[in-house]
Amino acid sequence: MKISSDKTSHAITRRRFLGSAFTLGAASVLGMPGTAAADAPPETRRIRLVVAEDICMAPAFLSAEMLRLEGFTQVEYVRVNYEEHPSTGAVVATGKADITQDAGLSFVSLIDSGKPVVVLSGIHVGCWELFGSSRVRAIRDLKGKRVPISATGSEEHLAISSVLAYVGMDPRRDIEFVTIPTFDNQLKAFIAGSVDAIFAFPPQPQRLRAEKIGHVIVDATRERPWNQYFCCMAGANRDFATRNPVATKRALRAILKATDICAQDPQRAARYLVDKGYESRYDTALEVLTNVPYGRWREFNPEDTLRFHALRLREVGMIKSAPNKLIAQGTDWRLLNELKKELKA
Repeated sequence: MKISSDKTSHAITRRRFLGSAFTLGAASVLGMPGTAAADAPPETRRIRLVVAEDICMAPAFLSAEMLRLEGFTQVEYVRVNYEEHPSTGAVVATGKADITQDAGLSFVSLIDSGKPVVVLSGIHVGCWELFGSSRVRAIRDLKGKRVPISATGSEEHLAISSVLAYVGMDPRRDIEFVTIPTFDNQLKAFIAGSVDAIFAFPPQPQRLRAEKIGHVIVDATRERPWNQYFCCMAGANRDFATRNPVATKRALRAILKATDICAQDPQRAARYLVDKGYESRYDTALEVLTNVPYGRWREFNPEDTLRFHALRLREVGMIKSAPNKLIAQGTDWRLLNELKKELKA
């Protein structure tokens, strides 16, 4: 497995993707099937996935050996550099990678701006949480407050904007977004009181609770309406998917099988993540994998997620396209519908 980066100078942390991380024994360790489904061979033997350090991306971490079983001999992971790209989907849009997990919100923004991405499936519901200071007890208390984001157009920027729009606030006028690229620096600003809220992805919420920092304003895993929609979805570069329909189906199948492992055996998946160095604490990995609803990709309609967020973002002028136009231009559910029949629970 090859590890690449969209910025060669970008430091690789303790969770770096080691070339030996996924061995041929991984299939038996995770209880994966030993053979790929009987489709035609993939048009290409190379597949490139974008990943971040968020544990909610566990299906991408677990999918490498299944991708090999699907006929890919060259599996590459591209690390997203948030100083250059606001999301994993934005990397796929550049053609530097072929497929990824990313927030439905991010895909909405990319499709609206005409980027060559296509959404293929939902992955999981929830995962992010919004924490507030003592001055912020509810969403509406954010009015007039300062909130950090890693970049304009980042997932947290879009998610906070969607949340504010849902309660009738205008993110362009009612709060001040402050660009602070890294979570650690955002956290320092939050503790110092120079910002009033902080948006957190796993394992960040677990860290904030363990250190008793702030309190939860919104929990997308447990609270309506956010827990009725996908957080992460699977999407591909449109040109790649058009040229390589079999490879795209095989890659999506590998990711969805990995998603099922997270849902059905979180203990084994958590141990795997820790053993391979993606998370140092087994309890944290298990908490995330147990609480994030990975089993909903068969049940929930992915169009509902895109429509919900597109309506919110369009209401406040952050996108121009109507939801139906976005869905028509930037989605393809044919592979998902086929795989729902193949991968019956």
